[in-house]
Amino acid sequence: MSSWRRPFGRRPETTTAQEVDEGEVTDGSLHYVVEKGGNDSQPSYQEATGAPVEVNSPLGYNVGAVTIIFLNISKMVGTGVYSTPASIYRGTGSVGLSMIYWVLGFFTSVSSLSVYLEYASYFPNRSGSEVVYLEQAYPRPRWFFPTAFAVQSVIFSFSSSNAIVLAQYLFRINGHVPTDWQLKGVAVAGYTVAVLFVFFNTKFSYWFQNAVGIVKVVTLIFVAITGLVVLGGNTRVADPHMNFRHPFEGKATPYGLTNALVKIIFSYTGYENAFNVVNEVRNPVKQLKRNGFISLAVVTILYIFANVAYFSAVPKKDIAKANQVAASLFFGAVFGSSRAVKGLNFLIALSAFGNLLAVLLGSSRLVRECGRQGVLPYPRFWASTRPFGTPTGPYLVKWILTVIMILAPPAGDAFNFVVDLQVYPTAFFSFIMAVGIYAVRWRRKRANLPPATFRAWDIAVVFNVLVAVYLLVMPWYPPDGGVYAGDVSFWYATSVATGLALIVACFLYYIVWKSVLPRFGGYRLRQEVLALDNGAQSHKIVKVPVDELAHWDATHDIVGRPVTEQGSDSKEEPRHEKSDDVGVITQRTL
Repeated sequence: MSSWRRPFGRRPETTTAQEVDEGEVTDGSLHYVVEKGGNDSQPSYQEATGAPVEVNSPLGYNVGAVTIIFLNISKMVGTGVYSTPASIYRGTGSVGLSMIYWVLGFFTSVSSLSVYLEYASYFPNRSGSEVVYLEQAYPRPRWFFPTAFAVQSVIFSFSSSNAIVLAQYLFRINGHVPTDWQLKGVAVAGYTVAVLFVFFNTKFSYWFQNAVGIVKVVTLIFVAITGLVVLGGNTRVADPHMNFRHPFEGKATPYGLTNALVKIIFSYTGYENAFNVVNEVRNPVKQLKRNGFISLAVVTILYIFANVAYFSAVPKKDIAKANQVAASLFFGAVFGSSRAVKGLNFLIALSAFGNLLAVLLGSSRLVRECGRQGVLPYPRFWASTRPFGTPTGPYLVKWILTVIMILAPPAGDAFNFVVDLQVYPTAFFSFIMAVGIYAVRWRRKRANLPPATFRAWDIAVVFNVLVAVYLLVMPWYPPDGGVYAGDVSFWYATSVATGLALIVACFLYYIVWKSVLPRFGGYRLRQEVLALDNGAQSHKIVKVPVDELAHWDATHDIVGRPVTEQGSDSKEEPRHEKSDDVGVITQRTL
């Protein structure tokens, strides 16, 4: 059991259980290898099936304290705080409970953040967050969870919901009511521009999203201050305290509460974004612990004051009828139909655009790490940073899938369905990732590996598990009005069933790929290390005929790098793909 410490407090320096050597550690079934990145992190022990650590990050080391803060803030403050307050109020049934839910979002996020931090302290030289943590928490059956998570990560690597809201606000600036295809066209154009901003230069993309993040924070501060002015009775709003006289007046249903919690989690999604770029951060654990909490605390305060502002200016019945543009009702109530309203709507559109940038930067690294595990076809496509030093393959895939998801679903239900669709698989993998912390602790203790430099409170881990369980169970509970009374026009649990079906499909894909095809094809799967341009490395899963297995195993180490002779400590350089630029390999097998 972990000792009782503050989740973000300083942990005393501890001595390792054994000195870092140039060998591997095994507990009889798993093999741990020592890996050292170039981001000033300590050497780490990871299970050998994990993607190789990139000694020299091909994406550079451009992520500092400011970028960590705004990577998180820009993803959290996208469209959620402007778009979801209405649906959260409808779900909770009262002003008071909806405000409590925004506070609850902080606690769910901070508990999950502590889980991410403990994982990052074990593997401080791997980007990709959940990709790495699931890979290392569940190394057996070999490639099982990496495959399942990689497939669903690629399938869900779209950002259509925020692109749609961006288009809605752009049209609202000039007061035009778009047709469905006009909305879709502007959403595609907006997302395409966002991809172009991050496609050509990594350092510029971080700089630009930081600048947009500053504008987003200033906009929310302006909304918060305006709300306080309204409460003071110095605006055109006749009765600013009307919604606060009976704050808990109203009725909530189990379905509404669950739907509201889903929207709250969506609004706070992004507190973990910086964990996707760990290998681009110098001294990552210290930086993420401090700046991750700062970004979450700042956003929580701004969210609460923004909601106070909405309820001070807009009657409850009007908020309940709003769709994705509740903030515009606030601007209209305070400023009227003036140019100021159009300007503020432009700032919200810019906020949505900044969210697209932050999501692109973070999730592209996550998808790239999926490809580096070797479980997806064409690992060079996913891992290469040619020609611009950016993850071009993941960017292209995300653009294609986002365009499809913008154009395919009906415009009226697109936002709610797409948001809900991603929540169920996310809750499933969040659940097993939180539980996996205990598996990692137990295995590392059994193998006498060094303890984590950060360890989450058990109560935080358990709370994180309980939230995930709630999100797995409650979405099946029908709304009061029947199976067609959800927040979409079709069956209320369509998104839940679709998300579950995709999870099952991931597992079926693994069984066919790992067991069925090799058995009938007369081969077995093995991993080898590929070295690409600019220090990029990846695993590649290769098919080895059964009669060649003995030779393969004798000429490759446990990681998949070729050795000069059986039983030798020395080894050849990793295989190259049209490049002689290879990072230093610090690990050798015994």
